[in-house]
Amino acid sequence: MAVLARYRWIGLLFISLAISIVIIDGTIVNTIFPALIEALDLSSSEVQWVNESYVLVFAALLLIWGSLADSIGRRRLLVIGIVIFVGASVWAGYSNDASSLILARILQGIGGSMVLPTTLSLVNANFQGKERGIAFAVWGSTIGGMVALGPVLGGWFATSFGEDGWRLAFSINLPIGLIIVAGLLLFVGESKVEKRAGAPDFLGAFLSVGLFLTLVFGLIEGRNYGWWNVNEEFTIGSWSWGDPGISPIPVSLALSVLFGIAFVLWENKREAAHKPVLLDLNLFKVTSFRNGSIAALIISMGEFGILFAIPLWLQNIIGLSPIDSGLVLLWLAGGAFLASAVGGAMSGKLAPAMAVRIGVGLELLGVIGVALFASDAAGWWPLAPALFLYGIGIGLATAQLTGVIMVDVPMQKIGQASGSQSTVRQVGSALGIAVLGTVLFTQIQSSLLSKLSTLGMSDAEAAEFTKSVVESSGGIIPALPNMGTQESYIQAAKDAFTEGTKWSAVAAGVFLLLGFVATFRLSSRKHGEPAKN
Repeated sequence: MAVLARYRWIGLLFISLAISIVIIDGTIVNTIFPALIEALDLSSSEVQWVNESYVLVFAALLLIWGSLADSIGRRRLLVIGIVIFVGASVWAGYSNDASSLILARILQGIGGSMVLPTTLSLVNANFQGKERGIAFAVWGSTIGGMVALGPVLGGWFATSFGEDGWRLAFSINLPIGLIIVAGLLLFVGESKVEKRAGAPDFLGAFLSVGLFLTLVFGLIEGRNYGWWNVNEEFTIGSWSWGDPGISPIPVSLALSVLFGIAFVLWENKREAAHKPVLLDLNLFKVTSFRNGSIAALIISMGEFGILFAIPLWLQNIIGLSPIDSGLVLLWLAGGAFLASAVGGAMSGKLAPAMAVRIGVGLELLGVIGVALFASDAAGWWPLAPALFLYGIGIGLATAQLTGVIMVDVPMQKIGQASGSQSTVRQVGSALGIAVLGTVLFTQIQSSLLSKLSTLGMSDAEAAEFTKSVVESSGGIIPALPNMGTQESYIQAAKDAFTEGTKWSAVAAGVFLLLGFVATFRLSSRKHGEPAKN
């Protein structure tokens, strides 16, 4: 272990690579969606589920793995997670229909959910004082940079390798994963803590999964099945829910509330009996952990949801190729990597809470720029500076917020705390994608129906035309001229999609504004600085 400790910075490189491929796969599908839609004939709901199935399972299982890693070993669980993730990536690359791809993405989410909390736990366990601040900056900015780099790589694969290039975007994880596993085994030492005697918290695990699954399902599918009354039949195999009456959505959201209440009561009961718990709710009595987690939840809802809409808008409305739309998002990546350098240089000099505040403020300015300047007439260039500011903000906020949340957590609870704060962020991300995706498609639908009515199209034709635009996530728009569609209808579709993108940015801005307000409750202490009595 002492020998491995000498190579902890090399180990940090492989830990960062491990989190990189997981984060990249969370965003790489953004620029290959048009290719996926065409190759697998995906509906708009299936498009969301290809994205959300990964994020949803990711968020639902983080608490389980964060706690388990403490007892069986963080490096061991990280290696297992990478192996599962890589295997699922290869499966995704060979998928031939929506169901197969979604199942592969679910398995990717299982593997990925093992990776995120264990990488954070290893960073926290292997670095102390100022070094920990620098390590957090590297770890956090890696996440911010990879969020942007994923679409760039996806666009490159989709553009440069023919109609099956999107498959390579998944399969490339195999050689990278093998390198990561070798590096982890060679340069990262094992880390774990003794757990309480007793059976694992299986019921807590079940309740936490039920809580997150029902919550995000309700938010994703509300526009399809109806927020209260049934709009469309919901089927699972031969079973269906389609009779007139209440929609499955309010039932799903109500179940989420019940699961949440049951989870809190059960975890408190286990803790009082000194039995192993999935989540020690006493962590939320730690002021820095509680306030940081609240801020992280809100910020994450605004941070990543907008990245669902922008690549679709760049390709389907502006007419960019996947690689070109990825290159536009490289402005975001550049900002995030610049923030990494600044964050490392300022570690120990600038209070982490202030860095988070500055970061969220820059993110807010970025999404305001998208909301103000997105226009099919102006093209992509007005968005470049907005995305650059947004990237700097993500890099600063992501890196430093982790340190703020974890600064007062006892070492023996690092795994649980890592899983908890990672869960908070991933739930925020999942909710953000669900809410902003719903805003995007709902606004497109209402705006386009209104525009087509003004242009004199019949209600039936307008409904059919709008459905084709929404169900294809805008993918049909570039093909409309070749279908002989009237120019005014095509422009109406472009304008409606642009308005939907703008409103998604506005919704992201609302979340980020709330998150910015929440940052004023964060601790202003620097890494390694003792708490004031």
